[in-house]
Amino acid sequence: MSKDFIPAAKPIVGEDERAAVDAVLVSGMLAQGAEVASFEEEFSSVLLDGRAAVAVNSGTSGLHLGLLAAGIGPGDEVIVPSFTFAATANSVALAGATPVFADIEPDHYCLSAAAAEAVLTERTKAIMPVHLYGHPANMDDLGALASSRGLALFEDAAQAHGAALNGKKVGTFGTFAMFSLYPTKNMTSGEGGMVSTADDGVARRLRLLRNQGMERQYENELVGFNARMTNLHAAIGRVQLRKVGGWTERRQANAAFLTGNLDGVGTPAVADGAEHVYHQYTVRVPAGERDRFAAALREEYNIGSGVYYPIPNHRLPSFNRDADLPHTEQASREVLSLPVHPSLDAEDLDRIVTAVNALAKAGA
Repeated sequence: MSKDFIPAAKPIVGEDERAAVDAVLVSGMLAQGAEVASFEEEFSSVLLDGRAAVAVNSGTSGLHLGLLAAGIGPGDEVIVPSFTFAATANSVALAGATPVFADIEPDHYCLSAAAAEAVLTERTKAIMPVHLYGHPANMDDLGALASSRGLALFEDAAQAHGAALNGKKVGTFGTFAMFSLYPTKNMTSGEGGMVSTADDGVARRLRLLRNQGMERQYENELVGFNARMTNLHAAIGRVQLRKVGGWTERRQANAAFLTGNLDGVGTPAVADGAEHVYHQYTVRVPAGERDRFAAALREEYNIGSGVYYPIPNHRLPSFNRDADLPHTEQASREVLSLPVHPSLDAEDLDRIVTAVNALAKAGA
């Protein structure tokens, strides 16, 4: 096995990011300041069609503070998918509310409006879909459901920087939306999150909550947190923001190549009107074969992959809920994410196709 390992995900950090960090270090202004404010303005312009953006120290903080700023608290229920990273449901619980798990659409892995409607109760206050893997959730149906029942609509856009539905960018549908800036996302600030909102009151509460409840020093208006982003992280994010559009095009081109050449696995479907940004390129491998498939990719072909997510949230020990979610359960047994990041070259893509097709054929 002489060929270099192809990782499932790979942060791209270069001289531009290092120079930006050095400039902040030289300035001596390391904590939240002008770099953060500029990052918020630029993120708003590039990815949110001008909607306000509030920077925080992680995606989970963004969800948590967004829920609090939107008025979610004890006694409330928020409908979420179980097939996602645990931070989605964790944030609801951290706000003192109850996450209610609903099933996904099997083709796109996003929250099903019909499944969400089936679990509505008198305590339901909001619906929070996840734009999973970079594919936008069906915000038309989810929005119609929320509107008809007088519910708030939030967005977990952690994996969906630049994704869109019928020309409308994710992060501009709900009362608030959260984008993660973790190192393996489509763009990063090293660590961090960005929360978008068109509600001035929610935006102000977000800024208070991230800064110990203060707008002016020592004049604490409410009980808050230290969830600020630093200038160091914002400097990295500003550089990455200038590059994410080109990286997205590379991801989409790489995904198109895989979809056009893979045999024997279920390739990702894209809904009509959806712009998929391929945070993950996720295929389906027949149940019982997935783990063998992943191990063989690594051991025989030196290719990484990932399983997102092997344990649905409702079955995690932290929640341990009984729920009938057949599409979620099936996906958790079958999904496998292949490399599609912008660092791949033509030889890498050919290796991935050769390996996957060979393994699929051997398992047929």
